[in-house]
Amino acid sequence: MEPIDELVRKLVSASWRERDDIKAELLAAGKQHPDSAAVISHLENAKRGINNLEIRWEIDEVIEALTPEPDAVPEPEPEPEPEPEDPNKPLSAADLDMVYDDPRGLMLHKSKKGDRWFVTQMDPYTGQPVTQEIPPAQVEAVKAQLKGSPYWLLGSGLS
Repeated sequence: MEPIDELVRKLVSASWRERDDIKAELLAAGKQHPDSAAVISHLENAKRGINNLEIRWEIDEVIEALTPEPDAVPEPEPEPEPEPEDPNKPLSAADLDMVYDDPRGLMLHKSKKGDRWFVTQMDPYTGQPVTQEIPPAQVEAVKAQLKGSPYWLLGSGLS
């Protein structure tokens, strides 16, 4: 490493006009050395003892030129495509829009996604509301039966 140390001392004492030539010699000496990692480590240590910031930058450029390119970073795997939603999955109250509200206890809900309809009625035995899905074949019959009723909610498009 003596030739490297000699070139670093020469770089420290050189004027700014002479630095490029000395830096080229330092780079050539580093490339000729069989262990580039040892040269880089040696230059890092030598740089610490130098107070002149411009000289440190020059040594950093040599270190950067001697540092091998990192292996190509593998591209991240593409995210799997989301599975299509099951149109018959169980829905929560947040998935439904109320479209009909009869104060006597009948409510109709339409799913926000898809075209599923649900009816909520009071169970006469328990007094608790019970919600059931209306079969697709019966939806038009229910809408026809309730047509003209004042209990369709505004904005539902069915009043």
